[in-house]
Amino acid sequence: MSTLTKPNHIGRKISRIRELRDMKQEALALALGISQQTISAIENSETIEEERLIEVAKALGVTVEAIKSFSEEGMINYFNTFNDTNNTGAFNFGTNHCTFNPLDKLMETVEENKNLYERLLQAEKDKVEYLEKLLKQK
Repeated sequence: MSTLTKPNHIGRKISRIRELRDMKQEALALALGISQQTISAIENSETIEEERLIEVAKALGVTVEAIKSFSEEGMINYFNTFNDTNNTGAFNFGTNHCTFNPLDKLMETVEENKNLYERLLQAEKDKVEYLEKLLKQK
């Protein structure tokens, strides 16, 4: 059953957002401190607890409302409304004018999240190294 036929399947929405953020289940699991298998179970669940949803949203860098209201059709419609009218790289969206490429902004966000993830991972490695050093001193 697709997300279009079952619009309230929160797990599928989480999966799709994770994929759009170019994030593997393992990375999301690490960010949440749970196993990859648990992420798989979440993504296969039609509903999840609100507290868990808040944690997942934070790890994905989106709001809970963004997850709840996410739809493939909405994403397609959103990107189809952009018109490149003057070939300068600026897009028109209704009467508002974007002076940037939304896909470039998305990629910047992905890169920023990747850098943040790498810094968090390094901090955890440093913490483990420090704790191991303390254990050896005892």
